[in-house]
Amino acid sequence: MKLSESQEDYLKQIFLLGERYDTITTQLIADHLKIKPASVTGMIKKLADLHLLEHKPYYGVTLTEAGTRVAVEVLRHHRLLELYLSEVLGYSWDEIHDEAEKLEHHISEKFEARIAEKLGHPTHDPHGDPIPNADLTFPEGPNLISALKLSAGQKAVIRRVRTQDSDALNLLSKLDLVIGAHLTVIERNDESIRVELNGSRMLMPGSLAVQIYVEIE
Repeated sequence: MKLSESQEDYLKQIFLLGERYDTITTQLIADHLKIKPASVTGMIKKLADLHLLEHKPYYGVTLTEAGTRVAVEVLRHHRLLELYLSEVLGYSWDEIHDEAEKLEHHISEKFEARIAEKLGHPTHDPHGDPIPNADLTFPEGPNLISALKLSAGQKAVIRRVRTQDSDALNLLSKLDLVIGAHLTVIERNDESIRVELNGSRMLMPGSLAVQIYVEIE
């Protein structure tokens, strides 16, 4: 079954939303894809007709097994491309998402395999997102939580940054809030946390902290 780029994007986005939300509504999809809800409704019907997803009133959208395989395959392409752009071509982590978005629909399985072999069959991309293997299975890893859920006194290491916004990633780089960085929470409330990092203290707003996933040390 040959799908359009738009159809693959929908399936990928629904899969990603499923990692964060219990119910995936048409409005939620529209907000994240930045398109009108009416357009989402039409596409959902097409994908349901192809047996790639199911849509039940009040229960939202869920991917079928076939739809999940398509979504995970596109994610594998995307995340391998991000790592290739970073490690081989020298792109910074705030540049790679948009480039990978353009390329992910067009590489062959042979090219995907070559990239994976070149990179040593990696398990995570530069943002810490897990890369599915050739069997479309995600690697096992430590339990991660949002930095905003840390308590005062806890120490943690940054393992994943769940934003693709280039401005946010650029800011994180300047603050040394990057993958592998160690931090200690000095104090916290529901809207922000104050952390110590590399001998300096900083106040991290909740909107930023919620995007940073850490492993407690």
